Amino acid sequence: MRYGSRDTLHGVDLDIPRGEVLALLGPNGAGKTTTIEILEGFRRRSGGEVSVLGCDPDRPDGDWRGRIGIVMQSWRDHPRWRVGELIEHFARYHADPRDPAEVLRLVGLEEHARQSSAQLSGGQRRRLDVALGILGRPELLFLDEPTTGFDPVARREFHQLVERLSQEEGMTVLLTTHDLAEAERLADRIAILIRGRLAACGTTAELAESIRAQAEVRWLEDGVPRSEPTADPSGFVWSLHNRLGGPIPGLEVHRPTLEDTYLRMIHQEDTQ
Repeated sequence: MRYGSRDTLHGVDLDIPRGEVLALLGPNGAGKTTTIEILEGFRRRSGGEVSVLGCDPDRPDGDWRGRIGIVMQSWRDHPRWRVGELIEHFARYHADPRDPAEVLRLVGLEEHARQSSAQLSGGQRRRLDVALGILGRPELLFLDEPTTGFDPVARREFHQLVERLSQEEGMTVLLTTHDLAEAERLADRIAILIRGRLAACGTTAELAESIRAQAEVRWLEDGVPRSEPTADPSGFVWSLHNRLGGPIPGLEVHRPTLEDTYLRMIHQEDTQ
């Protein structure tokens, strides 16, 4: 993707198999939303090839739009529309919509069905966005920062909803988020976009391996706290067990988290 003489995306090469949940991570300005908008058909790419559900988003056929669901980063509709009426109205545009009452229950808005969208809180507004995104039983769901404004309970319920859609219904999900715990919980794979380039893609373990991130083993020896970074924590603990001749006091093994891996990748890119 190019704006004038400035490239914002550089040869992003990514395959997402059907039924996968993929999280697209990256700092602000990395090109996440631009990538999503190209795949949704809202933004025309400057070059390259794109196929979404077997169709070029620049030239979708008649039913392609009905096969995808979209939850944008922000969207504002008429503030006087009632929540339940809005869901029922949009359901008429889908060939096989979910039952509006079921959708309201899934996103936790049953009690707000008669309220206008202007009366909803920020988190409730995002739930309404999600409701509209899944209403048509999409094969592919785009979620751009979906849990912005959610409280912890709402976020947990949303995570359970995404897991149900992907695991029980086989829905493919592409989400962007700044919540690394959310990505680690929901995603089968994680793609990291930095300065418009795909820096890495894989499971959390594969990403940690790609940058040789080490685990840390902590223990007590003669009452003194000790620690050791190691690429083979199991082997190190076994050798430690043999050296100490029994159980290891205060043993803790800290494996690299997604946050550790992500921040290290960002740091490496910044220092290059």
